[in-house]
Amino acid sequence: MQKIVMVCLGNICRSPVAEGILRHKANQHGLKITIDSAGTSSNHEGENPDRRSQANAKKNGVDISTLVSRPFTIKDFDAFDKIYVMDASNYRDVKALARNANDIAKVEMILNLVYPGSNKAVPDPYFGGEEGFQQVFELLDTACDRIVEQLSTKY
Repeated sequence: MQKIVMVCLGNICRSPVAEGILRHKANQHGLKITIDSAGTSSNHEGENPDRRSQANAKKNGVDISTLVSRPFTIKDFDAFDKIYVMDASNYRDVKALARNANDIAKVEMILNLVYPGSNKAVPDPYFGGEEGFQQVFELLDTACDRIVEQLSTKY
């Protein structure tokens, strides 16, 4: 069974949305995968996703209200097959915890699934307006479609 973790800074905006979207799509396609999310910072540990992320996800048919923020740890390299990060800062922070080349090989910028080799970031909507949350949802929805396509051919 494939195990995937989504990672952003605080685990309250982007990564829980990615987790929720992928879980929703996996259920629709009957894929048996483990999905989680984490943050490179522990500032919001134990908190539910940002209320704006929850509202936007719900508007798009995805419920993330029960998710709880947690920090990414070295143990996640052992627990997950794939680690999708939202931006270059998340990539650096996760890579800094890696113990070896095998750990590093699991880490990928999520939008590289849509724009190969571009290292484009999923923008952090935290300090912006409502439209930023919809943009994040749309970017992650497309990226999660690619994950489902890849997993559907493997399993």
